[in-house]
Amino acid sequence: MKLSSLLQKPPGYMIACMVCSFGGFLFGIDTGIIGPVTVMGDFKNHVVGNPSPTIHGLIVSSILIPAAISSSFFAGRLADALGRPRAIAIGSFIFSLGAALEAASVHVAMFVVGRVVEGIGEGLYLGTLVVYICEVAPPRHRGALTTAPQLLTTLGLMTGFFTCYGSANIPSSFSWRLPFLLLAAYALVFSVAALLWLPASPRWLTLRGRENEAVEAWEKLGVPAADREKILDQLSAQVVEPNPATAVDATGSTLTMTEMAPASRPVQSKTKKSQLRDLFASDARPRLLLAVFLMTMQQLSGIDGVLYYAPLLFQQAGLDSQESAFLASGVSAIVIFAATIPATLWADRWGRRANTIVGGLGMTCTMFLLGSLYAADAVHAGRGAGRWVVLVSIYAFAVLYCISWAVGIKVYAAEIQRPATRARATSIAHSGNWLSNFLVALVTPTLLAESSYGAYFLFGGCTLATVLVCWGFMPETRGRSLDDIDRAFQEKSRVSSSGLKQFARTISRRLLS
Repeated sequence: MKLSSLLQKPPGYMIACMVCSFGGFLFGIDTGIIGPVTVMGDFKNHVVGNPSPTIHGLIVSSILIPAAISSSFFAGRLADALGRPRAIAIGSFIFSLGAALEAASVHVAMFVVGRVVEGIGEGLYLGTLVVYICEVAPPRHRGALTTAPQLLTTLGLMTGFFTCYGSANIPSSFSWRLPFLLLAAYALVFSVAALLWLPASPRWLTLRGRENEAVEAWEKLGVPAADREKILDQLSAQVVEPNPATAVDATGSTLTMTEMAPASRPVQSKTKKSQLRDLFASDARPRLLLAVFLMTMQQLSGIDGVLYYAPLLFQQAGLDSQESAFLASGVSAIVIFAATIPATLWADRWGRRANTIVGGLGMTCTMFLLGSLYAADAVHAGRGAGRWVVLVSIYAFAVLYCISWAVGIKVYAAEIQRPATRARATSIAHSGNWLSNFLVALVTPTLLAESSYGAYFLFGGCTLATVLVCWGFMPETRGRSLDDIDRAFQEKSRVSSSGLKQFARTISRRLLS
């Protein structure tokens, strides 16, 4: 490739997509700083005192439910009324206000209010940014561009951990206020950038009859005429693309095919009642239930428990100082960031079924190994090999998750749905993801306090149960057309149903004999 081609200014749509991807960076930073901040001594002295495990979990998880509510009920309406860039700007500005409130907190109530405000903003902008990318990116580049927010999220996670590592030794409350001040500044910059640099979505303009403005927007974005038609045709056909509005987790694995904002899909004449019937029809219901199960169990694998409370886990493993625990947390973020790059690039080369099952088995083994070490009292501070096995196992678990469940499960949850119900079914599935994410963040400190090994066995058991369900009910979808996926899923359903009936008949005969 010639140097001149490398030095050419990238097209406008690529710049716009990179600006949008910075929203993932904000989410990653918040995830990276909240765990370390809540175990800093000065934070406890100024804000919460010595919180119980339940209060600790509530502080961390209080951002999730507001984010889910604002994403589900308001993000699409705001983007529909004002346009994508303005909705992104408003959401990130509210996020900035929440981070500023956290930085200024003088007691725990003020801090929780800040996280609630932050969550409202997060749900608004995360519910729109990848929709915007889908509406402006040419189909041949859409896959790479829609993975950028995920990669930026893991970069933000790493940045957040090392920000706390650098500020932890400041001898004042500035040690924990500085990370939130920086986050508020980043979010404010992102808000201004979205407002000033992002052209209105041509798709949004077209739906409102503003054809001339749409043409100007296409020109500003530098999208060729042939690609414009493909984008509009695919969106009108309800080819649902990645959107993290209803699926956010701490690894940044948010880029999944889910519900487009109301303004980005065609108006349907069906009533809500008939849409609900379609969603729970006999050929759609098994797919919906499988998607809900997978998306719920993805979080019950314990990944957010590991990432939110990494410093706590490393301290429990025997690292004898807060500085060492923060450094180990930062290293885990580097490992996750590094693993996300090949996982993103090779996502479509690995089979969904094999990737989920093999990755799940690896994650199960690491969780059971961690639980067994603690149950056998083999982990001691300052001595023995047990603590090092724990550290390596935590890193291994995070890597296994990133290269398997982080991407594959969320894509699969959308792929298996019928085209007519994909948006609604995937949205429902991701609601389970939000709820389980909240529960994991809330209860992990309590589980660790009550039993040093119980949390690991619980998460390992959930992962193993998921593997068994996938083995019996999960057909492969990679590289298949929608018709092929329909046939594969119907065949798997018939085989599974036949097997269950045969199993029931066998049990009945044995009981009666």
